[in-house]
Amino acid sequence: MQTYPSKQDKELINAVSSLKGQKEVASFLRDILTPAEIEEFSSRFQIAKLLWTTKLSYLDISKKVGTSTTTVTRVAQWLYKEKWQGYAAILQRTYGSSKR
Repeated sequence: MQTYPSKQDKELINAVSSLKGQKEVASFLRDILTPAEIEEFSSRFQIAKLLWTTKLSYLDISKKVGTSTTTVTRVAQWLYKEKWQGYAAILQRTYGSSKR
C-alpha cells in the first residue's frame, strides 16, 4: 500500500486548496465525483456533524442519516482516533467544541 499522501494526492490537495468560495468548490466536486459519491460524502459529513454536535447513539445517528451503524462507527473512528483529524478541524471551525 502506498503512503498517503502520494505525489498524485498532493497534486489534488493543492488543486482543492486553490479553490475560492463555495461555488468553485461545488463545481469542482460535481466535476470530480459522481452523484452517488457526493451523496456518500455528504452522508459521512452529516454523521461526523451529529457525532460532534449531539449525544445521539450510533443507532440513532444511523437511522437519522439512513446508513448502517458500521458506517457511523467508521466515521467515529476517523473523527476521534485517526491521526489526520480532518473531520475534527472542519467541525471545530464550523461548530465549535465537541459535545462528546
